[in-house]
Order: sequence, then C-alpha cells, then structure tokens
Amino acid sequence: MEQKNTLSILAIIFAGVSLLFLPILFGPAAFVLGLIATIKKEKLGVLALVLGIVLPAIGMILGAMVALSTM
Repeated sequence: MEQKNTLSILAIIFAGVSLLFLPILFGPAAFVLGLIATIKKEKLGVLALVLGIVLPAIGMILGAMVALSTM
C-alpha cells in the first residue's frame, strides 16, 4: 500500500510560508505537523520537522532585521 505524505507536505508548505509571513503562527503549525508526520513514519516527515524548526527561526531573524532597519 502506498504511503501518503499529506501531513509532511503541509508542514513543508507552512514552513516555507513562515519564512516570509507570520513565522510566529505558521512556524509552530509546521513543527507540529512535521512531528506528527515523523511519528506516523511518513517518508518526508523528518525533512518537514527540520524545516519546521529552521525556516521559522530564519523568518523571525529576517523580520527583526527588517524592523530594525526601518527605525
């Protein structure tokens, strides 16, 4: 039976969105979906989990740099 990667794909999308838009909202959603996907042993689960941690952090750093540069 073919394994579905729905949760991990959603987590990757949310992680990508959190890079530019609302990392405080999309980041935890990406992390939780990646964690669930990893627990369910989806093929892309670990990648989704890592991106759910790294990309929101980079998004927050970019947001802080933009906010400080406009002051």
